[in-house]
Amino acid sequence: MFEIVVVGSDSSETARQAVVAAADVAKIAGGMLHIVTAYDPKSVRAEHLPPEFQLSTNIHPADILLDQLSAIGKERGLEVEVHAVTGDPAAAIVKVAETEHADLIVVGNQGMKGARRILGSVPNSVAHSAPCSVLIVDTEVTG
Repeated sequence: MFEIVVVGSDSSETARQAVVAAADVAKIAGGMLHIVTAYDPKSVRAEHLPPEFQLSTNIHPADILLDQLSAIGKERGLEVEVHAVTGDPAAAIVKVAETEHADLIVVGNQGMKGARRILGSVPNSVAHSAPCSVLIVDTEVTG
């Protein structure tokens, strides 16, 4: 039923919980997991860097995050693809879901309450523009 599961995440603990939920759903369905993170593409030209840094190679923080998050799916024996996309997070998640023909998008409920609920949130935007079913996971930390 949910063979292609797309989940949006950032570096927050609540977003990590959404990845865990998405991996669990994909595992139950025998599906594949796609993890999406969006970032702001700010770059510095090499010629503006000090000489000792001009030849160094860097790994983008988005790639490091996706590598860490992909371990959640791999630990469950899932095939995992990662997507680092520039721009708006909700648009990035929906775009990947469209491109990959997703059956399900999973997002955390961060921003669904309070002022952000009125001003807009990633889960709200995704739910209104998704090309497939959407699971909004309760990631509120209780304690």
